[in-house]
Amino acid sequence: MSDNFKQDALDYHANPKPGKLSIEISTPAETSRDLALAYSPGVAEPVRAIAANPDDAYKYTIKGNLVAVVSNGSAILGLGNLGSLASKPVMEGKALLFKRFAAIDSVDIEINSADIDEIVRTVELIADTFGGINLEDIKAPECFEIERRLIESCDIPIMHDDQHGTAIVTVAGMLNALEIQGKDIATAKMVCLGAGAAAISCARLLVAAGMNKDNVIMIDRTGVIYTGREGVNQYKAEFANDVTETRTLAEAIVGADVFLGLSGANQLSVENLRAMAAKPVVFACSNPDPEISPELARAERSDLIMATGRSDYPNQVNNVLGFPFIFRGALDIRASKINEAMKLAAAYALRDLAKEPVLQEVVDAYGGAAFVYGQEYIIPKPLDPRLLISVAGAVARAAVDSGVARLPLPEHYKL
Repeated sequence: MSDNFKQDALDYHANPKPGKLSIEISTPAETSRDLALAYSPGVAEPVRAIAANPDDAYKYTIKGNLVAVVSNGSAILGLGNLGSLASKPVMEGKALLFKRFAAIDSVDIEINSADIDEIVRTVELIADTFGGINLEDIKAPECFEIERRLIESCDIPIMHDDQHGTAIVTVAGMLNALEIQGKDIATAKMVCLGAGAAAISCARLLVAAGMNKDNVIMIDRTGVIYTGREGVNQYKAEFANDVTETRTLAEAIVGADVFLGLSGANQLSVENLRAMAAKPVVFACSNPDPEISPELARAERSDLIMATGRSDYPNQVNNVLGFPFIFRGALDIRASKINEAMKLAAAYALRDLAKEPVLQEVVDAYGGAAFVYGQEYIIPKPLDPRLLISVAGAVARAAVDSGVARLPLPEHYKL
């Protein structure tokens, strides 16, 4: 970042008042009667109603449209473990995006602990306040256990966005990229560089979408994760390859159709890229600097389709395409959880929307750029207003169909 941009970022967060969020009153509070209804004695009536029927909390409070963004700051995007307080600007930003894109009220909660039991118990104790929990920037492997335990103990939607949001958008873009390149997901060979939360979740959802698990080679800092390798935790072991004899990226990348990078800057060399199959798909998603620069990659392989995590290049893998609308759909039918069917439905909705003609208002929002389904447009743009109905609707329908919805499908989501 330039010095000017750094200062602009600080000014943005400091002015006109510190932070990016505020609380507003949604009911009248101008007269003595208003105040008597809002607090004592009027507030006693909804209290009694909720005590008699806990579901009335959705009727009389903001619970049904309130999501907590929870982090301990152990894996802050691109910055690492800087602690819970340092993560607060990111969590406020997440709350801003919930409101901007899906009209969901959201508050950030930073937990100053690295202890799994403490984090789980803290969230369990406050979960009744919220309609959903968005876990964020919690490092692997702890994040897997924290999410699993909370899903088991709480009856509201809980999702670790670094895992599943990334996976959903990745699957959507990957399906379109493979289609454009004339490749079949069932036979495509993929090398995944990185074995953290996002990488494992992406691989899981790609397999759920039809990729052959034997065709996935996952690589961590030690090398290829293969069956029998020592020192592999239970989460990485899920993608220990039974058939490969490769042990390094240079060996594994030969003939690969897909490279998925969730590792670090400049980890994919030109030589690696040259060794890939014809018409390769390269998702270099490390932020802020990808595993290989798009300029270098395109200069070497004009036949590739490339995506990154950056907004200044085509095909940005951006979680904002997912989490606001996934929670919107889940909240609108009062889902008890976010399951795999709902995640796949979101991915397929994003995949399909990218194939639709782009609205003029989206073109105008991006400075008149032309977006046509193809090599440089495989994922919708975040400012496309159709995302709200298409993705949230797909999620809500999948929740109803899979039996985790507690409300009927709203009319505006019916096809």
